Amino acid sequence: MKNKIVVLLGGLSGERKISFLTGKACTKALKKKGYKVNQVDAKGNFVNKIISIKPKVIFNALHGKYGEDGFVQGILENLKIPYTHSGILASSLAMDKELSRIIFKKNKIRVPKYFLLKQNFKGNLQKKLKSKKIKFPIVIKPINEGSSIGVYICKNKKEFYKNFNNLKRKYSKILVEEYIAGKEIQVAVMGNKSLGAIELVPKRKFYDYTAKYSSKAKTKHIMPATLSKSQYKESLFLAFKAHKALGCRGVTRSDFKFYNNKFYLLETNTQPGMTKLSLVPEIAKYCGKSFEDLVVWMVKDASNNR
Repeated sequence: MKNKIVVLLGGLSGERKISFLTGKACTKALKKKGYKVNQVDAKGNFVNKIISIKPKVIFNALHGKYGEDGFVQGILENLKIPYTHSGILASSLAMDKELSRIIFKKNKIRVPKYFLLKQNFKGNLQKKLKSKKIKFPIVIKPINEGSSIGVYICKNKKEFYKNFNNLKRKYSKILVEEYIAGKEIQVAVMGNKSLGAIELVPKRKFYDYTAKYSSKAKTKHIMPATLSKSQYKESLFLAFKAHKALGCRGVTRSDFKFYNNKFYLLETNTQPGMTKLSLVPEIAKYCGKSFEDLVVWMVKDASNNR
């Protein structure tokens, strides 16, 4: 029997359900490869459960708040048990859409024009948009959610205020950005190299929560993405550059829009989904890596001081 592993899943975020899907898929893969696996739901007194199991490695299958924002990474560092994915700083930076964009811009990675609004905003929206040279439609979203939770595309002021009022009940800061049309391109990075780029053609308004996790949404996946050779190479370069700029480890997925021959980076995900509809496993499979091999690589890559 190989090393004992704890798969940390569930948790307290809005992505709890997706985390269970990721965790169960990874548990099945690890068991198939001969590992002894215990699943631990990251809520309540989960730290004592981990300590009592005495695992050699923790596979972090959490998504969203507390799971990929540096919070649980701090706990795992304190426990001195090797864990997968990125460390405290990289996780917290990537999860924060404001801080990550500052880093991307500093590293000459193009992002959509944007600004932040606090929940008590009562100013002149039109004036704000004009000063930033942003026109409708606009996108509004929380600065620290994943899986497109709370993302709205607003065609006019009426739609903006309706959706802004929904978001401000729960979030203190809201990101407002220009809407970028064009192709949805997502790039997986594994360790020290980019694996590949996949193109998504959603049947819905955009690649939202339903498009990500429901087979009924019928999002079309095109692997490899329909880009020229030089464009494809550029997408891999930019994703790896973002991965390194944030200080990420393990596997990440960067989400781009490609419009007018330019890539715009929307975000880098430090803990991309690992479900049957997830993109990183699909990209890895195209590159000759099975789901099981990908998960085992992540376990072997686990460490402290990440």
